[in-house]
Amino acid sequence: MTDLPKTMRAAILVEQNQPLVVDEIKLPKSLNVGQVLVKVHYSGICGSQLGEIAGVKGPDPYLPHLLGHEGSGTVLAVGAGVKSVKPRDNVVLHWRKGLGIESEPPCYRWNDHMLNAGWVTTFNEFAIVSENRCTPVPTDNDLKVMALYGCAVTTGFGVVENNAKVRIGETVVVFGAGGIGLNVVQAASLVSAYPIIAVDLHDNRLDLAAEMGASHLINNGKKDAFQRILDIAGPCGVDCFIDNTGLPSIIEKGYRITKPQGRLTLVGVPSIANDISIHTLPLHYGKTISGSHGGDGMVFLDIARYHKLYKNGRIKLCELITNHYPLDAINDAMKDMQNGKVAGRCLIKLS
Repeated sequence: MTDLPKTMRAAILVEQNQPLVVDEIKLPKSLNVGQVLVKVHYSGICGSQLGEIAGVKGPDPYLPHLLGHEGSGTVLAVGAGVKSVKPRDNVVLHWRKGLGIESEPPCYRWNDHMLNAGWVTTFNEFAIVSENRCTPVPTDNDLKVMALYGCAVTTGFGVVENNAKVRIGETVVVFGAGGIGLNVVQAASLVSAYPIIAVDLHDNRLDLAAEMGASHLINNGKKDAFQRILDIAGPCGVDCFIDNTGLPSIIEKGYRITKPQGRLTLVGVPSIANDISIHTLPLHYGKTISGSHGGDGMVFLDIARYHKLYKNGRIKLCELITNHYPLDAINDAMKDMQNGKVAGRCLIKLS
């Protein structure tokens, strides 16, 4: 049995609406059943992590705790019962359940107090994760790209494939072109949707959306996005409206401009006090509204399928990685995301 590292540096959420604290924490002395020790190489930062820090879902009962749910790394050791991965495997770290045991969360300590963590965290140099939160990948792959499979790619592609169920030639609006939105655009292009209308406040993200396959770009800070959408799609509206913002006003307008049998798919999460108000009669006649839970796919199958597309040049992933930061600069990375300085996905380099 490999000895576990005694300490590591990690980014800790101590208080909502405050910067993360980067500090040294202690690891447990041994692995429990179903646990996997991973040396984390890269972690993406998902917009949902910004929402978690901001308290979008309300008060956080688990403070202080670790964060991060999208990453890549190398397995150092496995606990009893683990069969799907072994030491020296390269793995994708993901928050959706994969194959294997769902273990107990690890027991880290910080300043002699218990530090909470879920089944996977990635804003840390090492991670003790549940077996079913890591999926092995071939060792010759770029671990920067592999980190994107933890959420950005699998969620974005899953939204198109499993939630919105986009069909050839359908009109698709992607409102919010961040890390997940860009993959929604790319997946919609892959299935030959048209037009694909990307909407965002930041021109750098829209430029990247065009590279991912968007046919029309709208900066909603400069023009009336919804009137422009109807100008492009026609007065009957759009087939699929995919919202990544979680803003009630956007969701309500998106619902109104979908066709009578159109689909509104919610990826972004509204703040806890921000309810939406819609006229429900169209729901009785074929219009649908649904929420996506990370693309609702099977990550252990999806990673292999999407990776085949990447290896054969059918999708672009390197281009999505636009910024790199060390762990000590993680708060700067999050500020840059909020300010629109990050066009695609930013990565935290941990080793």
